[in-house]
Amino acid sequence: MTFSIVARAGDAYGVAVASKFLAAGAIVPAAEAGAGALATQAWANVAFRTQGLALLRTGVRAEDAVAGLVASDPGRDQRQLGVVGADGPGATFTGEECPAWAGGVSGDGYAIQGNILTGPEVVREMEAAWLAAAELPLAERLVAALAAGDAAGGDSRGRQSAAVYVVEAGAGYAGSGDVACDLRVDDHPDPVTELRRLLDVHELLFGRPDPESLLEIRGELAEEIEARLKELGHDTLDQWAGVENLEGRLVEGRIDPIVLARLRGEA
Repeated sequence: MTFSIVARAGDAYGVAVASKFLAAGAIVPAAEAGAGALATQAWANVAFRTQGLALLRTGVRAEDAVAGLVASDPGRDQRQLGVVGADGPGATFTGEECPAWAGGVSGDGYAIQGNILTGPEVVREMEAAWLAAAELPLAERLVAALAAGDAAGGDSRGRQSAAVYVVEAGAGYAGSGDVACDLRVDDHPDPVTELRRLLDVHELLFGRPDPESLLEIRGELAEEIEARLKELGHDTLDQWAGVENLEGRLVEGRIDPIVLARLRGEA
């Protein structure tokens, strides 16, 4: 009852999913830094998440992880599964009793699958979007693929939820964990569009400044910043950034253009 993409980019792993189902992001995705990622759907077997990651953690390849999980599951004919490991191609499985249209595609570092779709064009367009967006960060690339599937028809029953989950060693909040992105739209009339909006907000608040774009705080710019802070009722840039949740973008003596635009009321 879902369409999803599971993928790897460098040392990052992630899953994006959408469905006419409440909170698909609470059930479908699983990923672990250094190991891999998977999606379990149709009549999802949530045990696949821990079992699959345990296999991937030992270096089992994606196709072998799928084979092992499916072989041990008496409900395999109603399952759908996508897996990527630390290297090599992804793997996808669709049980014979999954409601039509159901199927998937896979390639180097990705697996795309869906059931109760409007047709095979959904996974084809997702694959094309994934391959065409290699320059994007993983979360953005996953959501771009999801949006392509949604635009191609997506879940034939309609729309309700969407999610993106990405892990990478040390990429979590303040470097204290591995979850780089964990965004969910649990119940919404246009969940993929809302997920893209949330991803933009996530990048604004938690993205890392580009060192090449930083501006020196001096002269007229320093005067402008001081005046705007005073107008907003703050004594320091640190104080204002803490209120705006932008402290992660602060750099001593310089300012991120994204932060400056926010301070100017432009973003």
